[in-house]
Amino acid sequence: MIDHVTIRVDDLEQSRRFYALALELLGAPEPAVGEDFVEWNDFSLAPASRERRSTRRLHVAFQAPSREAVGTWWGAMTAAGYADHGASGARPEYAPTNDRAFVTDPDGSSVEAVHIRLQREAGTVLDHLWLRVADLAASTRFYDAGAVTVGYAIERLPGRTRIHGDGASFSVVEGEPTKAVHLAFSAVGPEAVRAFHTAGVTSGFESLGAPGERPEYHAGYFAAYLSDPDGNNVEAVFHDR
Repeated sequence: MIDHVTIRVDDLEQSRRFYALALELLGAPEPAVGEDFVEWNDFSLAPASRERRSTRRLHVAFQAPSREAVGTWWGAMTAAGYADHGASGARPEYAPTNDRAFVTDPDGSSVEAVHIRLQREAGTVLDHLWLRVADLAASTRFYDAGAVTVGYAIERLPGRTRIHGDGASFSVVEGEPTKAVHLAFSAVGPEAVRAFHTAGVTSGFESLGAPGERPEYHAGYFAAYLSDPDGNNVEAVFHDR
């Protein structure tokens, strides 16, 4: 499953207000707030910097508890002044039984509330992501190499590739690339983290950090990092608490 997704934002306080309202309306727990991050379990914000630019062109969807909650969410978000990106309603082209609504976050990314009759792990807020990529074949090859080592399946669909497991899913589709997203997969142990990194590097993708402990996050945080073909930071992590 996806362990966490982090996006970089131009104005942390402005984005915190946006996502706090968006997720409170969907029944999410209170976030953990630090000096330079805001975190809702599997989704977090961090400030952009000269070295780490803000996230662009991401589509992120959050779980809604009911069809009615989707409409309430869209009404409240647009009433608060956030840009409409698609009114509440059924989208049968995506799934036969679903309601969805869309707004735009302060940095221009598309944010969705969706109700689909699936059970998600308690406490998680993510439902799915869409990343635009410069080369669909290259990105598919990247995830084919790394994601399968941590239990994800690769599904090739017309015009996109879907990567899915037990939790939130994501898709890659050709277009102007999504930038500056950090995506972390949950691994079952250190060997899965090592396999993820080895598979990526031997397939020709850049390492952003070899397998090892990252005690600055917590004791037992074992992770490795790869760059996807568009420069996004993709991680496999095992939380040995």
